[in-house]
Amino acid sequence: MIFLYILFLLLGFVALIKGADIFVDGAAGVAKNFKVPSVIIGLTIVAMGTSAPELAVSVSAALNGSNEIAVSNVIGSNIFNLLAVLGACAMISMVPVDKKIMKRDFPFSILITIVLFAFTGIAAFSDGKIEAALKKLFAGKSTKTLMNEKVGDVSRVCGIVLLVLFVCYIAFLIREAKKNRLQDESEYAAIPMWKCTIFILFGIALIVGGGEAVVISAKWIAKHFGMSETLIGLTIVALGTSLPELVTSVIASKKGENGLAVGNVVGSCIFNILLILGVSATIHPMGVNLASIFDLSILLIISIITYIFATTKNGISFGEGIAMLLIYIADVVFAAVR
Repeated sequence: MIFLYILFLLLGFVALIKGADIFVDGAAGVAKNFKVPSVIIGLTIVAMGTSAPELAVSVSAALNGSNEIAVSNVIGSNIFNLLAVLGACAMISMVPVDKKIMKRDFPFSILITIVLFAFTGIAAFSDGKIEAALKKLFAGKSTKTLMNEKVGDVSRVCGIVLLVLFVCYIAFLIREAKKNRLQDESEYAAIPMWKCTIFILFGIALIVGGGEAVVISAKWIAKHFGMSETLIGLTIVALGTSLPELVTSVIASKKGENGLAVGNVVGSCIFNILLILGVSATIHPMGVNLASIFDLSILLIISIITYIFATTKNGISFGEGIAMLLIYIADVVFAAVR
């Protein structure tokens, strides 16, 4: 049976890579046909398309009561996006970051991470639940047991607030797209709009299908080896659902579409928190354990580090890309052994 899952895993990777290649061509064509900068398309169409697996997995997990997977999937996906995806792109070539992303979207991504932490972490601290858990830790209680203790939640009110912020953000991007239409006719693509639409839809279908194949097979293998639900969500499921962002951004970077590559990563991080957690929590409030509070703190620190890297040398360099990948590996190892 395990060989069947390995084959399923490989077929999923093939679908992801081919789907991302087609999807990038279609998205780039849309940007040029609508005369808007590719970074706007990266922040919207591409980010929404590559975030589809996270949305499907998290909403399904929320409906089935697997709240730990829903929350840790989003946190793990954002950590993967910032470190592994941008790090891999930087190792291919210098990743220049659009000034508007640095002034507008990246700070907004950090801000909503703080908002999410405020709804979960601060409440847990004020209720004394984290302090009680730490006292148990010092008293000799199992670390694994403590990490799985519920200390907070993503409430329905929090979900609604996140969805309102999402609607406001999309409305703002639409207004920006109208204000920043390209004027140079030489920038436009010859690809007709109908063909771009087919590329995008077919690409998304392959990406989502490939992502699901990877997640299902990897999750089964992980459970076979006795991994916890939180660890599966933070690592295996987060990696599987973030593969579209990785493959799409890497291919976009190789094709010189850096606006799509960076916009996809930052946009996906924003979509993951606002749309995915917003929808999931509105459907069913989600409990947050101590491990997720720690991971959310790590995500906030990583977001700031990545922002600092992006501001140096007007982009993310090869050396910074290596550092980001090493930090990601260290975080996965920490999550596995804690």
